[in-house]
Amino acid sequence: MQNNHLKNLSGLLLATFFISTSGVLGRYIKLPVEIIIWFRAFLAMFFIYGFCKYKKIDLTIKSSKDYKPFFIGGVLMAVHWITYFYALKLANVALGVLSLYTFPIIIALLEPFFLKIKFNPIYILFGFMVLTGLYILTPELDIESAQVKGVLFGIFSAFCYALRILIMKQHVANYNGSMLMFYQTVIISILLLPTLFFMDLSGLESQFPYILLLAILTTAVGHSLMLHSLKFFSASTASIISSLQPIFGIILAFFFLKEIPNWNTFWGGSLILLTVVFESLRSKK
Repeated sequence: MQNNHLKNLSGLLLATFFISTSGVLGRYIKLPVEIIIWFRAFLAMFFIYGFCKYKKIDLTIKSSKDYKPFFIGGVLMAVHWITYFYALKLANVALGVLSLYTFPIIIALLEPFFLKIKFNPIYILFGFMVLTGLYILTPELDIESAQVKGVLFGIFSAFCYALRILIMKQHVANYNGSMLMFYQTVIISILLLPTLFFMDLSGLESQFPYILLLAILTTAVGHSLMLHSLKFFSASTASIISSLQPIFGIILAFFFLKEIPNWNTFWGGSLILLTVVFESLRSKK
């Protein structure tokens, strides 16, 4: 029993680590963001399709009512990925990933508008903690600053991701997670296909191995492994463990990009992550 628990925990940690590689890869790959995201989605689509076939996961959309949330979810996922990668390019991995990680609190604040649940005043405190953390991350608040723009892109990315989760949770809760991910990569691939005809593709050959890593390791394997791990842990436990993603991302950026976070990043990021952990522990009760 203990061995199984350690094995499952290792799988969840590995999934968290794989997903966290998106930060360093997103900043490192020298191509237009929209091109990176198109290849990420297009290549991941084939690997996720193969996984679904191997696991005999039904890819049928059961009701015509679900077409709209599927499409909206795909559009939001595309905007989430694109704005997140712009955040990484404009700022750095630490600021990009920490600003993105405001999404659990954004979900908590928006949830009463989507689902029939009562608003909890504790989220006002959590929202204030997150805003304080963001302020510490960007103390100058100069809109012309690339770092401030990066943080704003990261927050908008978090907002799109939160909306996607709430819409998908509300309308398509009965579908397998890998099946949903497959259709979202299909939608993203179609939406961004025109970018191949008017954006700069020079350098694609040298950057392709890293795009392949992003598509396979980060997207297909990372997210599939995370979904598999959720069978053995509560959503709250998974949320707490996934709070390691920014830490893994910052460590990877230190080793591969020589990015060293300053004290503002440390204190602001700690406050944001602490808020996420508090919410995860509170929701577990």
